Amino acid sequence: MSDFSRQLAAGAFVVTAEIAPPKGTAIEPCLEVAKAFRGITAINVTDNQGANMRMAALALAIKLKELGLEPVLQITCRDRNRLALQSDLLGAAALGVENLLILSGDHSRFGDHPDARPVFDIDSVQLLDTVARLASGSDMSGHTLDGCPCFFPGAAVNPAAEPFDLMFQKVRKKVASGARFFQTQAIFEREALARFMDAMQPLQTPVLAGVLLLRSARMARFLNQHIPGVRVPQAMVDRLDIASDPAAEGLSMAREAVRWARDLCQGVHLMTLGHEGQIPEILA
Repeated sequence: MSDFSRQLAAGAFVVTAEIAPPKGTAIEPCLEVAKAFRGITAINVTDNQGANMRMAALALAIKLKELGLEPVLQITCRDRNRLALQSDLLGAAALGVENLLILSGDHSRFGDHPDARPVFDIDSVQLLDTVARLASGSDMSGHTLDGCPCFFPGAAVNPAAEPFDLMFQKVRKKVASGARFFQTQAIFEREALARFMDAMQPLQTPVLAGVLLLRSARMARFLNQHIPGVRVPQAMVDRLDIASDPAAEGLSMAREAVRWARDLCQGVHLMTLGHEGQIPEILA
């Protein structure tokens, strides 16, 4: 059992962060960033995040394990068919990677290879089913495995998505398919998270609220215009606009989000976008 899963089971307030593999082979700067994380239980390793090509996430996850850090391996359905997904999962298990975040993935048209043909052979719910099937000893075709993997799989959710009922219907499917925790997309309003957590009560599945560190009104507007699933409220954009120190105001917003997340859910997932040194201030 991973330390991440143990802490969630024990009811601790869990903190995760994320790191992107390099766009190239220079992995040392990523490892130096990861070493600087303080107060973090586990580190998500993104999988061609935003449909932008980078080093294989599994390679960086293994390097983190070698440093004594706990990875959460993100796996998207966009780039691989069911054969490749199952192969990568078995490879991760053989190398000791247990924590997974299962994602459908952004469409390739949003990334740096817009002409790439997306795969989407299966979706995130079906991939969660596949993870459970592999753990029980067989592949998607029913063939018996020589050794069973052990995983702690999670899924993503956007608590502010509308229509709410349709979004939550998929949440139920993910839990039924084996999701053991959720990390949310960036959430900016306490009321939206509170509504979601009320609905989550019967499912008894831990939720880590996504906290995104905003640095300026310009950044907030860019996210609203270009990043699917992210919607910074206009009131927050205005706060950043009028602030004498927008970066400090963004830090205050992130700390506010952590405070109300402590009251509502089981942890936070921090997205600091190159400002990992501010994590202790956010958590303070």
